[in-house]
Amino acid sequence: MFNLFKRKKEEPSKGSQYISLKVREVVKETADTVTIYFEQPEPYLDYKPGQFLTLILEIDGKEVRRSYSLCTSPFVDPYPGISVKRVTGGLVSNYLNDQIRPGKTIEIMKPLGNFTVPFHSQNKRNFVMVAGGSGITPIMGILKSALINEPQSKVSLLYCSRNEEQIIFKNALEGLQAKYGERLEIVHNLSQPSAAWSGWSGRLDATKIKEFHQKVTENSTLEPLFFVCGPEGIMDASKETWVSLGVASDNILSESFYSDLDAKEKEMEAAGKLAPALTREVEVELEGQTYKFEVAPGKTILEAGLDQDVDMPYSCQSGLCTACRGKLISGKVDMIEDAGLSPGEIADGYILCCSSKAASGDIKIIIE
Repeated sequence: MFNLFKRKKEEPSKGSQYISLKVREVVKETADTVTIYFEQPEPYLDYKPGQFLTLILEIDGKEVRRSYSLCTSPFVDPYPGISVKRVTGGLVSNYLNDQIRPGKTIEIMKPLGNFTVPFHSQNKRNFVMVAGGSGITPIMGILKSALINEPQSKVSLLYCSRNEEQIIFKNALEGLQAKYGERLEIVHNLSQPSAAWSGWSGRLDATKIKEFHQKVTENSTLEPLFFVCGPEGIMDASKETWVSLGVASDNILSESFYSDLDAKEKEMEAAGKLAPALTREVEVELEGQTYKFEVAPGKTILEAGLDQDVDMPYSCQSGLCTACRGKLISGKVDMIEDAGLSPGEIADGYILCCSSKAASGDIKIIIE
C-alpha cells in the first residue's frame, strides 16, 4: 500500500501535526507480526478506535513513512499500540519486526482516519465485522470499544487467516469471548488449515458471507452496522454480498490498505475524465504560510510541493490515509483516488494532495 518517497529535507517537520512516542513494549503476536505499544505522551495521545498512526523513520539514511492502524482502544487500553505484519521484501515492516526495541523514540503524525464510529451506552447495535489477515488491527480497537461502551450491543466477527498459527490476537480474542460471552461471536475461516481444523476453511466467498450474515442477524432486534477490512478480494466480496442482501452502502464502513493510482489514472484518462496535461500554478496555505509553485504535467500537487521544499504533510501517497488532506478554495483538480475521504468531506471541498493533479488555473488549497 505505502510507497517509499524521499523528501529533500533532512529532518522531518516539528509542526503541530507531529509528536514523538517512546516504545514501551514489543509483543510478538505471530511468527510474522508484532504489536508495538507506546508510552503515553503528555498530554495523552487523543485517538479514535479504528484510526491509524503514520510513523516517520530513517532507514539506511533515508526518511520513510508508513501508516499502521491502531489495534488498541482508548477506552480499554492504557497504552496506544500498532500491529505490524511482515511483508516479503517490505522495508519498514521488516525493520519494525526485527529492530524495534523498548526505549526507542519514533516520530509520528497524529492519528488520522475515518474508519471509526461514535459510541453511546444506550445504543442497541450488532457490529457485524469481516476481517482478513492484518485487517483485524483496526477492527480490534473498534470491537473492544463497542463491548465496553455499549452494554446492550454485540459484536459478530468473521475473521479470515491463513492457518491456526497466523491468527493475530488469537489469545486476546479468546479472552474477550470468555469475558463477554454471547455478546462476542467469532467465526474463524482458514484458507490453509491443518488437518485437525474443524471450523470454516477455504476461500471466503459470497456463500459464506451470506451464511454468516444470516447466522448473526436472523431473529435479532439489534441494529446492524457493517465493517470490513482486509485484502481487496475479501473487501469486495463482503461489500458486494451485503449490498445484494439489501444493506445500504452507507451502512458499510471499510478500510482499504491498497490502491493502484497508476491503474486508476489510466482508466480515467481512457474515459476522458482528466483535464489536459499542462503546467499550472498552485497556491497552498500551510500553517499560516502561503506558498506558490508550479505543478508540471504528470506531477501530483504533493510531489510538486515537496520538490520545492514545501513541508506538506503526507503518508501513504495512495489516496487512502488523508494525511495530505486539504480544502480546495478555488480552481479544479483531478483527484485520482478519494477513498480516504468521507462523502461529507468531498462535498465540503476537501481533496487529497497526493492523488490530485492540477486541472485548472487559480488553484488555492488550505491545509489545516
